[in-house]
Amino acid sequence: MQVYLVGGAVRDEQLGIPVTERDWCVVGATPDDLLDQGYKPVGKDFPVFLHPETREEYALARTERKTAAGYHGFEFHTSPDVSIEDDLARRDLTINALARDSDGQLIDPFDGAADIRKRLLRHVSDAFAEDPVRILRAAKFAARFAQLGFRIAPETRDLMRQMVVNGEADALVPDRVWKEAEAALAGADPRVFFETLRSCGALRAVFPEVDALFGVPQPAQWHPEIDTGLHTMMVLEQASLRSHEIATRFAALVHDLGKATTRAEELPSHRGHEAKGRDLIRAMSQRLPLPRACSKLALLVAEFHTHCHRAGDLNVKTIVKVLEKTDAFRRPERFEQFLLACEADARGRTGFEDRDYPQAGLFRAALQAAAAVDAAEIARQSEASKIGENIRRARINAVRQLRQAA
Repeated sequence: MQVYLVGGAVRDEQLGIPVTERDWCVVGATPDDLLDQGYKPVGKDFPVFLHPETREEYALARTERKTAAGYHGFEFHTSPDVSIEDDLARRDLTINALARDSDGQLIDPFDGAADIRKRLLRHVSDAFAEDPVRILRAAKFAARFAQLGFRIAPETRDLMRQMVVNGEADALVPDRVWKEAEAALAGADPRVFFETLRSCGALRAVFPEVDALFGVPQPAQWHPEIDTGLHTMMVLEQASLRSHEIATRFAALVHDLGKATTRAEELPSHRGHEAKGRDLIRAMSQRLPLPRACSKLALLVAEFHTHCHRAGDLNVKTIVKVLEKTDAFRRPERFEQFLLACEADARGRTGFEDRDYPQAGLFRAALQAAAAVDAAEIARQSEASKIGENIRRARINAVRQLRQAA
């Protein structure tokens, strides 16, 4: 039995970045061999085991064969005679098809180390085209390593485009789409993930609401970049600079979905896009397993981001209404995420990237003043039917006093 360190751990060693997770491949063994040594089996599709002490994953070397369309259409084969090279051959990208043996020797049958030096994301073989998830993974790695200068090899991008043309992207299941998108949203450059999917045509299949924004014009006075899709990518980039929260970044991504539904005769104006965007986010939530935190914040940003932009012009009643509708008094942390997404929207425009956004400060101050109202005391002194009205009036007065003092 031979044990090899494989995949991402070896890749990250080559890149000189911290290794956070180690996976192992076992050659020359059977499931019974590992069970006899105390390994615990996990997984249903193929033999994967947890080390009895480290709890790291050890998988038997395997090959795979395409048997049907889509992500699940594979047949796996494991046996003691499957070599480490056979196992690496089934992997997606050459930079992931690396292994290191117990003596520290690098096993690199597909020149992954050379591609790391060249900063290339290149497919191992044409078998890449058999698994539509690899489109998502290539885009995810493009985003993860964008700051290191990685790019997708032209031949791999061409293969991804052909996969989309062949309908492979249509077979992607919602759970896996969100899993890969969520990982990209958590990374340093999520914008690259969505732009990579669009460049090969896959964005239309997995996030059609976002893809539909490209080519939709906006008023040049407020949006010098004109294109709504480009604006959306700029907003996502700005959100990524200001928050590591996936919910904030997702809200930035989908805040303007309603603009794709504007009638041609109304362009470039987009009246009512806020409510239309909420409907599209709800539909997306039905299709994808979005975490509740993501969908709730996205709905709030879609509906109220234009209110936030007009903070200095809103009357005090409307300001308090926004605070109540966004549940800012009970969820101030989420309201802060809301403000960050709105700021990203304001800065995600050509020439506006470094502009101040005082509107967020106005809403923060308004929340602080209104939250200082002693709601419990007002409730004790009010008739039951008047409690809500009296608390709201006191909050409005507090915000009015704040504005007068300024």
